[in-house]
Formats: sequence, structure tokens, C-alpha cells
Amino acid sequence: MLVQRHSVRFFRVAYRFLNNRSETEDIVQEAFLKLWERPWLWQSDRNTAFTTWFHRIVVNQCLDFVKKKRPLQLIDDSWIEDDRQTHEERMLEDENQRLLEHQILKLPQRQRTALNLCFYEGLTNKEAANIMGVRLKALQALLMRAKATLKKELNFTGDSHE
Repeated sequence: MLVQRHSVRFFRVAYRFLNNRSETEDIVQEAFLKLWERPWLWQSDRNTAFTTWFHRIVVNQCLDFVKKKRPLQLIDDSWIEDDRQTHEERMLEDENQRLLEHQILKLPQRQRTALNLCFYEGLTNKEAANIMGVRLKALQALLMRAKATLKKELNFTGDSHE
């Protein structure tokens, strides 16, 4: 039941780190297997939501895998299609996304993790801080530094498209 309810969510989380569909599936499957083999690892009496705790498990497995396996590459989400856009709009959006992803990959790992959890996964700052095992103020500082760096590197002025 947990796999059916949460596998898509955790797949998205892991995919942002690994950029490889089969490796992502393996990581998520391993995380659920770890839970299946050792269910006592999650202690509901600690006032931590299952999803917060399991996010931390998946993120840690991804970080360990990336350290052991290879450096992070640009995200390739070409297997996801959106028929609502024209070809030109999709090309422009893809190019902008590639530029953004390239700059995100240059950020320190903790800043990338904070961005992924808060902006791509839509978690609250408090949830992301719990997952990363840092205080809320530390997470907010990571996000501020990451956004400042991205703004500088992408020459973002806040104006509309030129």
C-alpha cells in the first residue's frame, strides 16, 4: 500500500538527483525494500511524518549513490511529453531549463538538495530541513545562497523575456 501511495513522489525526488530512469527505479525500490526488511526503522512515536522520514531515506541513498557512482549530469526529462505546447515553445523552455539545470549542478550539494526539495518537490522549508537534518534557519540560508548564485550566473534581472 505504501509503494502504491508514494512511489511516484519518491521517484521524482530520486530522479532529480540521478537523471537516470533505471537507476532512479533501483534507488526507490531499494528504499522500499529497506523499509520492508526493517520496518522498525521508522518510529511513529517520534512525531515525524512517514513521508518526511522516507524522503530523508531516499535523498540519503541518492547522495550515497552519486558519491560512489558518478558526478551528477544534466537532467534528461525528454521522456515526459506535454502536448499543450508548440514545438518552438517547448524548444525555448527546454533550453531555459537546460541552462538552469546546468547552473544548479554547479551549486554545492547541500544547496542543490535544498532547492530540489523546496522548489521541485514543493515541500515546506520545515519539511525540507527535517529531511536534510538541518535547522530551519540553515535551510533558509542554503536557499538564499543558491538563489543568489543562480540569479547572478543567469543574469536574471526580474524583467520579462527580452
